[in-house]
Amino acid sequence: ITLSGSVDDVFIFQIAGNLLAGSAVKVLLVADGSGHGTPWASNIIWQVAGQATVGTTAHLEGVILVKTHCAMNAGSSINGRVLAQTAVTLGDSATITE
Repeated sequence: ITLSGSVDDVFIFQIAGNLLAGSAVKVLLVADGSGHGTPWASNIIWQVAGQATVGTTAHLEGVILVKTHCAMNAGSSINGRVLAQTAVTLGDSATITE
């Protein structure tokens, strides 16, 4: 998934069920050509009504807000934050950077 924009743009994804980012999926941030840089991870919101799973070696950008549980599988990564009401579990080498 490629999100094209500038530092002022905000992306909000509202998911009524579960979020499954499959293995090796990548979310990329690219400049839109306006000369105002690339979107900031802090301006990308994933609002999930169920649970979230980030697949093996997948990479997401943004803030994940999860009603229940977020599982990050081995080698997965997120540039942003993960907030869950019950738990966040990290597999081997899974990373969250801000």
